[in-house]
Amino acid sequence: MAVTPLDADSFRTLLRRQAATVTVVTAPGSPPVGFTATSFTSVSLRPPLVSFCLDRGSSSWPTVERAGHVAVHLLGEEQHEVARTFATSGIDRFAAHRGWRWGPYGVPLLDSPVAWLVCRVTQRVAAGDHAIVLAEPVQGQHAGGGAPLIYHMGRYASLTSPPEEQAAA
Repeated sequence: MAVTPLDADSFRTLLRRQAATVTVVTAPGSPPVGFTATSFTSVSLRPPLVSFCLDRGSSSWPTVERAGHVAVHLLGEEQHEVARTFATSGIDRFAAHRGWRWGPYGVPLLDSPVAWLVCRVTQRVAAGDHAIVLAEPVQGQHAGGGAPLIYHMGRYASLTSPPEEQAAA
């Protein structure tokens, strides 16, 4: 049996079946940048390390490539619009979303996420058309027991309202 490599569309269709938490990563700059990411994960407890991935062709990459610190915001189930705003290209995301303030190290902090982490970037690893960014959390806060926003099958959902089954595109 011959095995054929997956093309990008088939790969994307398969991975849509993996549920992921939705985060917004922000970085200081003039102007600051922010983007929606579902690739956030914890990497290590000793030392504490997290990672996220970013397309090196994205408008946010030049700022993240130079940033010493970033903030990762774990969005709550009611924050669909925040996720959409920071996923929209070609707009000033911070003008469109006014609920933010300057935080430690000049990193923009969004209002009302389930939790946020300010992280020191420790490494950037090229991986295909993306970069894996490794970062050490240096500060953080959580808002209590809020349910996370989930991304599954191309839709935002929550743990209390799973996404409806959709046909693969």
